[in-house]
Amino acid sequence: MALAAGSSLRSFLLRNASNFARNSGLKPRSVKGPALSRNAVTSTSGAILPKPDKTQLGLTRMAIVVVPFLYLGTCISKNFAALLEEHEIFVPDDDDDD
Repeated sequence: MALAAGSSLRSFLLRNASNFARNSGLKPRSVKGPALSRNAVTSTSGAILPKPDKTQLGLTRMAIVVVPFLYLGTCISKNFAALLEEHEIFVPDDDDDD
């Protein structure tokens, strides 16, 4: 059991050696796999990347998803409030301040 835990910890540390080294200022001994970089505007050679694809009708698609679920949530809450009032579980007191 301890051997399995030790080997899994060792593999975790080797996989994340570049992250640890980046944060601590040390260089990793041996890093397996490609080095991750975030070049959003330029490629590794310095060329400017093309514009990203634009989602067509993004606001319309969002409305098609959001509006029915808002309506469904409203109907569920209205019916549940009516059920609570019918069984007098949560009914506000009628205070007449005359």
